[in-house]
Amino acid sequence: MLTGDTLFIGDVGRPDLLATVGVSAESLGDDLYDSLHTKLLTLPDATKVYPAHGAGSSCGKNLSTETVSTIGAQRRDNYALRPMSREQFVEAVTQGQSVAPLYFLFAATNNRAERKLFDENEPVVTLSIEQALAAQRDGAVLIDSRDDQSFALGHIRGSINVGLSGRFAEYVGEVMQPGTPIVLISEPGYEAEGKTRLARIGFDNFLGALADPIRVMAERPELVAQQSRLSAAAMAERIANVDGLVLIDVRNPGEVELGSIDGAKHVSLPALLRRIDEFDKNSPTIVFCAGGYRSSIASSLLKSHGFKDVSDLIGGYQAWQRPASELV
Repeated sequence: MLTGDTLFIGDVGRPDLLATVGVSAESLGDDLYDSLHTKLLTLPDATKVYPAHGAGSSCGKNLSTETVSTIGAQRRDNYALRPMSREQFVEAVTQGQSVAPLYFLFAATNNRAERKLFDENEPVVTLSIEQALAAQRDGAVLIDSRDDQSFALGHIRGSINVGLSGRFAEYVGEVMQPGTPIVLISEPGYEAEGKTRLARIGFDNFLGALADPIRVMAERPELVAQQSRLSAAAMAERIANVDGLVLIDVRNPGEVELGSIDGAKHVSLPALLRRIDEFDKNSPTIVFCAGGYRSSIASSLLKSHGFKDVSDLIGGYQAWQRPASELV
């Protein structure tokens, strides 16, 4: 059985994602409960289950890394399929979910529309630095898909770091408005992959990739900025000594429930762009996530919007939780 977004391995579909278009989580939760209990769970235990998503997707909070299971295994192990009332089910599957991706409504709407076929073999347009900067002045976003360490050492000023090695397309979709023109800065040879992955969420207003970015940064140092990154020990020192310091936790609600740093403001990464005006651009700010990938995205986003003093925590909350003797 191909279960799509209805039944995952370890989880079930999210009934809250269409709340932005006026469909309540309770209504969809009722439908989901019926689909599961009056249809899928009536199948034999040996029925194999192949879901549309696995671990890493925002379509659930407990998705397994496994790619195939059975109805019997899910009946036994899936938290959402335990015996419970319809009301308890709706509460269980809506609590602790991540914030819906910023691009979700855009993608869902475009999935219903006729669109031009994407040609993966079409060569990627290469842009000079002058063309890239002109596009940036006209409203394009510069997405730097290199790893966070390379980005921190040097990047084109105003670019946003979303590493290609992670959930690249999803996180690009959380730091810019759909339809915004994109200029990609990447390691050589990865331009086509970046373009294709962005197209999969409908972000196909792709102007091109910056030609030879390392050479450009070497020859035009006035265009280059560095990103401040702090160890847990350095952050503890700043918390103790810097007045007005703002801490922003960009993890998801379920992660925050397990613990956070005293005084931190919780704004999940998908919500940061629309809540950016809640923060003072002149206040010293530190951003953290679980391990450092999302915080690099968030701090570069804030910096691109004019924040003067932004750092992110190397290793994230995981590093912060280590014993004080290990914080070096």
